[in-house]
Amino acid sequence: MSKSLKDLVADARSRVAAVKPGDAQSARQDGDMILDVREPAELDSDGAIDGAIHIPRGLLEAQADPDTGKGHDALLAMRHSDGCVHVLCASGARAALAADTLRAMGYNAKVIDGGLGGWKEAGLPVTS
Repeated sequence: MSKSLKDLVADARSRVAAVKPGDAQSARQDGDMILDVREPAELDSDGAIDGAIHIPRGLLEAQADPDTGKGHDALLAMRHSDGCVHVLCASGARAALAADTLRAMGYNAKVIDGGLGGWKEAGLPVTS
């Protein structure tokens, strides 16, 4: 039986926890990180979270695997065994898939509720 995107996202959400935007922002003070998996054009048009790591969803696995050598993101790889990665996209679907992938790769990853829209609704800062 084939699965739709909605099914895949629901499956991913069943395996990863969600966190409120404000809690994700506060957790940064304890060394956690925010990972934005939106495309570069979305960052330009909708704004970005200052200090977040930006890795488009399509590049995540290569960037998250410390064994890929120069192809990985060193800041993300540092969280492989320590701290939590709070994942964000526009609305939450790509973030759920990304957080589930990170979980399978050994990361502690959570989805930020509501994506960037939820972040903005919570009154948290976004750079343009």
